[in-house]
Amino acid sequence: MLKQSLQYKLLQKLSPQQIQLMKLIQLPTQAFEQRLKQELEENPALDSGKENTDEFQEIDQQEEEKDDPRDEINIDEYLSDDEIPNYRTQSNNYAADDDTDKHIPYASGTSFTQHLKSQLNTVRLSETERQVAEFLVGSIDESGYIRRDLLDLIDDLAFTQGVYTDEKTVAKMLKVVQQLDPAGVGARDLKECLLIQLERKPKKKSRALAIGILKKSFDHFVKKHYKKLLQKFNISEEELRDAILEIEKLNPKPGGAYVGNNKIAEQIVPDFTINIVDGELALTLNSRNAPELHVSREYNNMLKGYKEGNKKSKSQKDAVQFIKQKLDAAKWFIEAIKQRQQTLLLNMNAIMHHQKEYFLTGDERKLKPMILKDIADVIKMDVSTVSRVANSKYVATPYGTKLIKEFFSESMKNDKGEDVSTREIKKILQTVIEEESKKKPLTDDKLAAILKEKGYPIARRTVAKYREQLNIPVARLRKEI
Repeated sequence: MLKQSLQYKLLQKLSPQQIQLMKLIQLPTQAFEQRLKQELEENPALDSGKENTDEFQEIDQQEEEKDDPRDEINIDEYLSDDEIPNYRTQSNNYAADDDTDKHIPYASGTSFTQHLKSQLNTVRLSETERQVAEFLVGSIDESGYIRRDLLDLIDDLAFTQGVYTDEKTVAKMLKVVQQLDPAGVGARDLKECLLIQLERKPKKKSRALAIGILKKSFDHFVKKHYKKLLQKFNISEEELRDAILEIEKLNPKPGGAYVGNNKIAEQIVPDFTINIVDGELALTLNSRNAPELHVSREYNNMLKGYKEGNKKSKSQKDAVQFIKQKLDAAKWFIEAIKQRQQTLLLNMNAIMHHQKEYFLTGDERKLKPMILKDIADVIKMDVSTVSRVANSKYVATPYGTKLIKEFFSESMKNDKGEDVSTREIKKILQTVIEEESKKKPLTDDKLAAILKEKGYPIARRTVAKYREQLNIPVARLRKEI
């Protein structure tokens, strides 16, 4: 049986402009500059740089022709542009960093792979051997390892290079590659990497012992089972300590030591700057987030010429419709930039005041518990907006450049019933571990007991969670002989 019914639903939909604005808010300074450059290239009605707005003149309202629905928009609304936008008068709110280098620097020199291949030219090899050796070099990852089985490499050589060889030849060429610099390159695992480096060094007793430990008791060494090593090799603690010191001097990632690998150099551009002026905090927005934009005078002149003309052909009307669309997009983009600036400053200002004690002292123990909702409630914005600002923006402080999301943390109760930041507890936990005796590191149970004595009653499993978040290994792996 068919039945008709009427239903009402309350739906919240974001307009395309709102979605684009949220994307703009999320962008850090460098990505924002790229987005700005893209918009300037795509919209000829948008110009950057200083503009003498006094040259624009208002035109008296005149009646528009109504014969085409595309002419219903009042052209005077587009031509009237004699007011200086607010964002053009806010220069004092931004840091004076216009002279800073706005481009990401590139490292120069040959690549890591080219560096290795050039060394093969000093080795006498047959044509097939050279092809195999170069293929092995091309299989080395950024850390300097070949993390593939020899049989897989043989198959790849046949299918991709048309080179048919056997396991014996590949193994022989692998030994050749492992003689290249930096030492340890071409290893298939950490054990082999360390052994290659040790065997290149001049012979001495501690190194011979280190080689023996890696070859015969690698697992005991990795797990720091020092008592088992002392018994197995029948050595003193001092001899074991010297051997371990030899291993600790080695480079577990030989590829990382090569600086001329043509990678883009990492560069963080802070979006905000916080300074202390006369004992008070002063917040500024990076001026690169506040570009000077205006609507193109040329496009305004096109509309003016169209309005003053007597006869309007279809092509002219099509042109003016196109111009109107571009002007709408330009004006929206300028307004979006203004809203982005206001949103960024509003968010960071609330964060700065919430964490005022930290920004005045630099003491991480002064960081207060703070979640996204705390800031969202203060600035009357959605939590997602605060998240977009916190996750991708950096702030330059007197204590270094920090990622804003680092100032957020959950709260816990101390023994006095006060809310304290989990960041504060982690900092104290890290300090306790740094000060422990490495010959007898503290277990998680003992760490929990120490924190309880200091006024932070947390469970052992919570201590383990915080320790892992700090990338600190368990007590056994922190042990030193």
